[in-house]
Amino acid sequence: MSEASNDFSYLAANWADVRARVDAACHAAGRDPGEVSILPVSKTFGPEVVRAAMALGLHRFGENKVQEVRSKSEALAGESVEWVVIGHLQTNKAKDVARLVSEVQSLDRLELAEVLQRRLEIEDRAIDVLVEVKTSPEESKHGLAPDQLSALLDALRGFDRLRVRGLMTLAVQSDDSDAVRTCFRRLRQLRDAEQARGHDLPRLSMGMSGDFPLAIAEGATEIRVGTAVFGVRQVAKHTVPN
Repeated sequence: MSEASNDFSYLAANWADVRARVDAACHAAGRDPGEVSILPVSKTFGPEVVRAAMALGLHRFGENKVQEVRSKSEALAGESVEWVVIGHLQTNKAKDVARLVSEVQSLDRLELAEVLQRRLEIEDRAIDVLVEVKTSPEESKHGLAPDQLSALLDALRGFDRLRVRGLMTLAVQSDDSDAVRTCFRRLRQLRDAEQARGHDLPRLSMGMSGDFPLAIAEGATEIRVGTAVFGVRQVAKHTVPN
């Protein structure tokens, strides 16, 4: 469906379908569907699509690039939108993040935490953050090495503008469901170990359009869904849908 047509009726059907699939995955895993939230990922789609999604009661949207958050925030000024950064974040984008973003799910290094803390102090704001952990062997994936997680979480106790809520990961891109589940299971095990050390980490953000039932089976509390809600992205064909 083209955004230019201004007919976004497909969004309601897509959202209902995703919600039904999440509910089914939860029941199959013996979990309460109320335990799993859905973060709609609006990257590459314009503000009119976001506005149409808001009419369905959605208000949190995931974005990969801070530039998109900035442009959509301007177009949707005055609307109650919460932007969540899920893509790799460079320190030179911290100023806009501190002004516009409610949550960062891709915190993966101390340097980034330090810059965000300083910018948030200037803005007199605090945001939720998830620590991104690299559980996939793929070179293209970002995230903190699992053996560095304890040290970063301990250091983050000193950052009052960053409210650490949990962990995030991207699984290996594979048709092997065992390999995919291993990535999600690893994140849950890391979370459990860190909670045993005294860190409160209730949230596990893992699973996307193509693999979220596996993530739910392994304990996801939030899945990040773009293509299944908004449709095929108007980007280069080699881009991997989320």
